[in-house]
Amino acid sequence: MALATHSSAKKAHKQSEHRYARNKSVRSLMRNQVRKAERLIADDQVAEAETAVLTAVRILDRAAKKGIIHSNHAARSKSRLVVKYNTAKAK
Repeated sequence: MALATHSSAKKAHKQSEHRYARNKSVRSLMRNQVRKAERLIADDQVAEAETAVLTAVRILDRAAKKGIIHSNHAARSKSRLVVKYNTAKAK
């Protein structure tokens, strides 16, 4: 692993590590919430799934706003999740 030589490169590396750690926690929270919503939908727990889906949508929007994921990725994930929820609700 090549280490940074110049002070500006050292600072940039330190900043990227800091951003990576922050983004990693947000990404993990996002994935866990989406999985939770999908699990509740699969188990036909529609009432609990509704709140989980709304929370997942909020977290996806926040991650897209912060630039952690692309806005199209957030839109696609939200769309797929809501379609799953609506089909489960219609049953």
